[in-house]
Amino acid sequence: MAERVFTLSQVAQHKSQKDCWFVINGRVLNVTKFLEEHPGGDEVLIESAGKDATKDFEVIGHSKAAQNLLRKYQVGVLQGYTFKDEDSKEVPSKESKKREMSAFVIKNDGIPKYAAFVEFFVPLLVAGSFFCYRYLTRATQITY
Repeated sequence: MAERVFTLSQVAQHKSQKDCWFVINGRVLNVTKFLEEHPGGDEVLIESAGKDATKDFEVIGHSKAAQNLLRKYQVGVLQGYTFKDEDSKEVPSKESKKREMSAFVIKNDGIPKYAAFVEFFVPLLVAGSFFCYRYLTRATQITY
């Protein structure tokens, strides 16, 4: 069975929520039906839509089940891409068929660790200061 061959410009035409394609390791994938199931959310996939998302896919460190899903959503290959032997073999998975994929995404927001401390205690300090001020000014008004 001959696989359909696509150019990157053809893949780039499919970059919406209703029609989402991208390329991973030379495989052209139509992940439109997978958008709602993706553990990292559909925004992550739509952000890579219409492009070669190989680097993004590898940086995250997907599970073997996720790597096996590539074949399920493959609609063709990228023009001029040659597959290595390891790319053409299916990655063995010990996970159950019922649960195809489990993964999580760690987003690096670049916020320092002390920011959570500051975000909690500064408002608490301001509120405490306000109530102390109110208490002290009220106490001086009552005494004659």
